[in-house]
Amino acid sequence: MARRCIPQESVEDKDELIKQESEQYLERENVPGEYVIFTLKQNLLVPSAGIDASNASEHYILWPERVMETARELCAWFKKTYSIKELGVIITDSHSTPFRRGIVGIGLAWAGFDPLYDYRQTPDLFGRTLLISQTNVADSLAATAVLAMGEGDEQTPLAALRDIPRIFFTENYSSVPGNSFVVPLAEDIYAPFYSKVSWKKGGQYQR
Repeated sequence: MARRCIPQESVEDKDELIKQESEQYLERENVPGEYVIFTLKQNLLVPSAGIDASNASEHYILWPERVMETARELCAWFKKTYSIKELGVIITDSHSTPFRRGIVGIGLAWAGFDPLYDYRQTPDLFGRTLLISQTNVADSLAATAVLAMGEGDEQTPLAALRDIPRIFFTENYSSVPGNSFVVPLAEDIYAPFYSKVSWKKGGQYQR
């Protein structure tokens, strides 16, 4: 797995690098204070295409190009190297939440386990059948791991979580509509917010 680090001195215009690394983007003037360029990348709404300059020693750190494949490769390596049968891997990054100050961890990619725990068609506390409830296991664990690893000078690049409830180890992830981890735009309840702004195509355009 090659690290994607670029010396800052080799980048003439960071904004152009952000746009090249994004699938879609909003110009900086659309953001209060013009602090970031908002981008869509790998099914996530993120500032600056996830490019980070902190803890980077005068470099820009970019996301892996094949992030899901990278997670699977890491999972296979850990299983083989340490003779582990049941193991999941999550590649994380920091992520901001609308109307909340501070950052939390989010999963860029996962491997070895089902990222969703399905409560549908099971009873709630009062016996009513749950119709849409699913727990986002991947991002829940990512938030926990990033809290443990820290954001400053902790120098803890990896966290091991054990005895996790509601986790099912598997290599087969559902792509059936309504069951897939990634929500198509046409089905996403947040689609109205997405459609009301003028997105531009980035260098990794997929939509």
